[in-house]
Amino acid sequence: MHTPLLAYHDPQFIDSDDGRPIRIVSEYLAPLRTFRDAGVSATVVFFGSARVHSGGPLGRYYDEACELARLVTAWSLEQCAGRLIVCSGGGPGIMEAANRGASLAGGRSIGLNIGLPFEQRPNRFISEGLGFEFHYFFMRKLWFAHLAHALIAFPGGFGTFDELFEILTLAQTHKLDRPIPVFLYGSEYWREVVNFDALVRHGTIAAEDLELFEFIDEPGAAFARIKSRMQPPPTEPRLSFAKSRCHPEA
Repeated sequence: MHTPLLAYHDPQFIDSDDGRPIRIVSEYLAPLRTFRDAGVSATVVFFGSARVHSGGPLGRYYDEACELARLVTAWSLEQCAGRLIVCSGGGPGIMEAANRGASLAGGRSIGLNIGLPFEQRPNRFISEGLGFEFHYFFMRKLWFAHLAHALIAFPGGFGTFDELFEILTLAQTHKLDRPIPVFLYGSEYWREVVNFDALVRHGTIAAEDLELFEFIDEPGAAFARIKSRMQPPPTEPRLSFAKSRCHPEA
């Protein structure tokens, strides 16, 4: 008689509807182990469009994201023993620019890639061993938040909006165990595409909710502001999800 596979070695089971909880928890536990082993304790997260490229219509944002990531990484290497690491969504566009800037500074960077039918392929500037592939958007967003000490949203579309407003909602509803300063890079873009003042005027958010983020427009000034708002990175990785309230119901 043929000996059946152990359930956790059976691809048909793991890929089935019944195996979904195992797949979900794997997208938490595998990065957790990697970050622990790599000594990753804090991140500066860059959001932004996969469709922004150097030399294109919004090309300056690619170049400025690259420079800002370089400044953050150089400062981390000099002042924080490299513990503060740039993190992106791992794909092209603004994400590539962030990983590229960290590489130019000689530091490590993280890429949290998501499997999509178009656009999203891991960029070549992600540090060896710190690139991840996710199936579930919500698990990827958990890892954006879990180690974040600052978040910078460059111009982007639906995906950027989803990631940005997830963090703003967690901050607004006090689901974070620490302040995560949020910066919207490119005030002209953000003020045009989101009428934040109208949200206050219509009473759908409070006036004080506008203090959950601030606009920045130039790499040097942005870097200075980010430094002034961030908490120092911890000396040890955040190993226990149970101790972190960086996702609803965590």
